[in-house]
Amino acid sequence: MPEKKTLTEAVQEWEDTTLKKSLETLGERDEEFRTLSSIPAKRIYTPEDTSDLDYNRDLGFPGEFPFTRGVYPTMYRSRLWTMRQYAGFGTAKESNTRYKFLIGQGQTGLSVAFDLPTQMGYDSDHKMARGEVGKVGVAISSLKDMEVLFSGISLDKVSTSMTINSTAPILLAEYMAVAEQQGSQPVALRGTVQNDVLKEYVARGTYIFPPEASLRLTIDLIEYCSKEMPRWNPISISGYHMREAGATAVQEVAFTFANAIAYIESALERGLKVDDFARRLSFFFCAQIDFLEEVAKFRAARRLWAHLMRDRFGAKDERSMLLRFHTQTSGVSLTAQEPENNAVRVALQALAAVLGGTQSLHTNSMDEALALPSEKAVKVALRTQQLIAHESGAANTIDPLAGAYSVEWLTSEIEERVKDYLGKIDEMGGAVKAIKKGYMQNEIADSAYRFQREVEEKKRLIVGVNIHRSEERTIERMRMDPGIEELQEKSLADLRRSRDQKSVQEALDRLEKHAEDGSNTMAPILDCVRAYATLGEISDVLRGVFSEYKAPDFG
Repeated sequence: MPEKKTLTEAVQEWEDTTLKKSLETLGERDEEFRTLSSIPAKRIYTPEDTSDLDYNRDLGFPGEFPFTRGVYPTMYRSRLWTMRQYAGFGTAKESNTRYKFLIGQGQTGLSVAFDLPTQMGYDSDHKMARGEVGKVGVAISSLKDMEVLFSGISLDKVSTSMTINSTAPILLAEYMAVAEQQGSQPVALRGTVQNDVLKEYVARGTYIFPPEASLRLTIDLIEYCSKEMPRWNPISISGYHMREAGATAVQEVAFTFANAIAYIESALERGLKVDDFARRLSFFFCAQIDFLEEVAKFRAARRLWAHLMRDRFGAKDERSMLLRFHTQTSGVSLTAQEPENNAVRVALQALAAVLGGTQSLHTNSMDEALALPSEKAVKVALRTQQLIAHESGAANTIDPLAGAYSVEWLTSEIEERVKDYLGKIDEMGGAVKAIKKGYMQNEIADSAYRFQREVEEKKRLIVGVNIHRSEERTIERMRMDPGIEELQEKSLADLRRSRDQKSVQEALDRLEKHAEDGSNTMAPILDCVRAYATLGEISDVLRGVFSEYKAPDFG
């Protein structure tokens, strides 16, 4: 009877015989095998690569610490992920029409995109808004616009996500005021406001105030919602935008968690108890095209977050340890060349998000590299999610890739690399200090440069761009009405003539006092909104107290 080989011996024998013969005959592709995060990909993974893995300690069961396999015991067997399509353009009326179309097509949650002036605290008739009104999202300058945006949509019946940061308290107050008009109380509202301003300094740039003042306003909103809106997620801590700016999967998780730690520490300094607010923290990640790395990233993030909340912050409530996240497929991966290819990219990315256990998902439209998405492209994107949910079988089994040697090894490798980054940021004094030093910004810039160089040198292959190119084809694009600015200007002029100016000024004065003395600003902002003060007027009061931030040149 032949002596039984150890796994190490068996692998060596395979390499010396079967593999060696194949390499001599066929060879391998002339390229480096690495993930998008430049983690080397081995030719084959075996149980040896996961020999340190302890099932009970490192994986466990869905709904149990450390939640590697999912935050809920039944995951999609009980309830599918929320299907959202990020939408908003032009006027509130136009966006309202799109929302009703999406709801009619089976969308289960709204996701609101705001235009650049709204994000930056400018009314549509401000000189800084010229040329940008309604271009990358819906223009919202006052409660009047918000009333139109959600006309005919019962806010106590729908979950709404709002991608807004610097002006998040104002937009949430307007949303609450519309709900009040409909007869709904704050406790009935479900949804998320992004409210993650720290990542704006790292990746997007739509900040208004200095980081410390922005952080204070963020915590004001978290504190308010913890008391008044128990079903609302007061923040969506976002790695998505950093990933889109060029961050690797490792950097995406690391820098997101570094910002999350800063928010939690600030809330604790405010006097809040971790289990009073942490269970409503939510996250927002990107699903890129490196399929296995993305699945592993989500699993690693869940496990690491559970340990951070329990071991670093002493959370006792298991709900505080759950990494609940929304995912959006990668916009930067979409190509203007052969835009139909983007539908395939989005399907792969969406499937990775589902296999990774997302709670909510937005699928990008195939035409977004060219223009705002058309109605047809949006429908295809939504159908992509529905096909995965109802036809692919991916939602039948919880964490179906668990136990795959490559996935488990990559999950642990990503986790360790994220820990290394968090250690460095802790040594700098935390996220705010790291941001002020330009550390995260420079790390992301280096990664983006490296990726672009690899594409140009064909070390990274993009179908239709640097390989398998054909004549460029375009598809029908959505066109914006050039008269939007004029409509918005007229609407604002009518509002200012019809409102009670004395009530507006009194509300703005109360807000200024609260901002100056350190009191929570949410209640006075809500009073301003109810009086029909505009977003720009409210923002200007805060600018007067906090000043505007000018980013330094980090070189």
